[in-house]
Amino acid sequence: GGSVKAEKMLEGEKTRQCKQEEEQQQKEEQQEGLIEFYSSYQELFQFFCSNTTIHGAIRLVCSKKNKMKTAFWSVLFFLTFGLMYWQFGILYREYFSYPVNLNLNLNSDRLTFPAVTLCTLNPYRYSAIREELDKLDQITRQTLLDLYDYNMSLPQSDWSTLSTQKRSSRSLLHHVQRHPLRRQKRDNLVSLPENSPSVDKNDWKIGFVLCSENNEDCFHQAYSSGVDAVREWYSFHYINILAQVPDAKALDESDFENFIYACRFNEATCDKANYTHFHHPLYGNCYTFNDNSSSVWTSSMPGINNGLSLVVRTEQNDFIPLLSTVTGARVMVHDQNEPAFMDDGGFNVRPGIETSISMRKEMTVRLGGSYSDCTEDGSDVPVQNLYSSRYTEQVCIRSCFQLNMVERCGCAYYFYPLPEGAEYCDYTKHVSWGYCYYKLLAEFKADVLGCFHKCRKPCKMTQYQLSAGYSRWPSAVSEDWVFHVLSQQNKYNITSKRNGVAKVNIFFEEWNYKTNGESPAFTVVTLLSQLGNQWSLWFGSSVLSVIELAELILDFIAITFILAFRWFRSRQKLSPPGPSPNSHDNTAFQDEAPALSAPHRFTVEAVVTTLPSYNSLEPRGPSRDGHVGHE
Repeated sequence: GGSVKAEKMLEGEKTRQCKQEEEQQQKEEQQEGLIEFYSSYQELFQFFCSNTTIHGAIRLVCSKKNKMKTAFWSVLFFLTFGLMYWQFGILYREYFSYPVNLNLNLNSDRLTFPAVTLCTLNPYRYSAIREELDKLDQITRQTLLDLYDYNMSLPQSDWSTLSTQKRSSRSLLHHVQRHPLRRQKRDNLVSLPENSPSVDKNDWKIGFVLCSENNEDCFHQAYSSGVDAVREWYSFHYINILAQVPDAKALDESDFENFIYACRFNEATCDKANYTHFHHPLYGNCYTFNDNSSSVWTSSMPGINNGLSLVVRTEQNDFIPLLSTVTGARVMVHDQNEPAFMDDGGFNVRPGIETSISMRKEMTVRLGGSYSDCTEDGSDVPVQNLYSSRYTEQVCIRSCFQLNMVERCGCAYYFYPLPEGAEYCDYTKHVSWGYCYYKLLAEFKADVLGCFHKCRKPCKMTQYQLSAGYSRWPSAVSEDWVFHVLSQQNKYNITSKRNGVAKVNIFFEEWNYKTNGESPAFTVVTLLSQLGNQWSLWFGSSVLSVIELAELILDFIAITFILAFRWFRSRQKLSPPGPSPNSHDNTAFQDEAPALSAPHRFTVEAVVTTLPSYNSLEPRGPSRDGHVGHE
């Protein structure tokens, strides 16, 4: 009896140990590993749809027994996905277009007074070129007489100097005769004889012909207006005369006191330290006030009494009437460190009129880089700056034309700065430069040279919005004493007093100035916010849902690599390399040996686990136990 109880206790102990081992094995199977991969794509997809926080994904597996619902939710799910990514594409396209917001700011501060350039509006008959100009006037007089039967009067002093310069006169006459001003047929531009019979003048054009050096090609410069034709033809020869002066300082004949009678700023009198002088080929003597040569003026208050006030002389005395057909003065307001392009931004002041010009300052600040093609200082523009000033778009365009002029024509245009190592065009040295210039000018205006494309806008620029008012000055009741004082102080003794003087007032209209700035309209934060809004709209999920989707993609890639690796290993086992059949059989036998031993071990464990079934024999009675013990 004692031995039977011992056996029962031993069997019970073994049964408990087996149960503990089974429970431990189940716990180990249920415990999550460090890296877990799914055995198939279907298992991965079912797990994702059952546990993800993306709305609608669980409907793909919970209704798998209903194929119609599964198909409907599949189409709806992927259609929603497609619409969401279509919206994503629109957002990305808008982001990479780099849109900007325009910011308008109104500032109040002490304002820096701009630079003001004032020109006489008529080129001066300088002493260095007086004799050549007199000869050109004589040739022009004869030309007008032949074309229009007009006998232009010339001063007697000019006639007396012609005989002393026979050599230079013959040279000038030769070049003028090479480019004569002629009447041309409107249709075919064929030159007509000067004494041609009278026909309808509406069928004629006035112009001149410029040919290449070997006369193989010619450029016809024709005008419907005879006034424009005469001025352009005279200006062409006038530029050649200016280019022959070796020293530009010979043309620097400033006559400030005889041009500007009075100058006041902020109720204080101006002096020579407040202006600089330069010569313009067509506008004559020009004076720039408040440039960087001295201390810069500032305005603390707006109004006409806190600006610049000028009284200028507008009488044309010893000027060139064939170049300028207007009287008065020309004024331009511009920023410091910027050249005065009088033909672009200037305006004329009428004689006998007080012109009051009010200004409003406006600054523009653009975003550079990917947001616009503006340039900070012009260093990244493929055009050399020929001006001694900061970069502006007009500075770049003129420099571009001048550089192309030097490259194509071999000389520089007189109106623009001279590049290093070049010389100004002169038909005594460059016979066909006029032909080359007008051909190049046509290409420049058509943007064949690419100057308008190369020259970009500056990222920072200052502009002045101007508005003008006019009134008669001096008035009828005060003109007597005004002109009397001017005659005593400034030796003002002209006959036509009303057309001889003008007054100009330039001032700030208000103390405030406007700044137009740019800021990015679509930043990275804005992009992420818009993407999140679209994701929440279509799937009602969050950032963690995106991470779940990324995890699904990574698991898919990992399973693909594992399955591919297993398939590759199985292919190697099916056709292993071996030189002899015996070695192949031994290998196969070795591979089968573990497989045979494994069922043996599982069989033993199965016997052990079935030991508790012997308890079912106990109700059969002690006779059986005694019999066993007896044995």
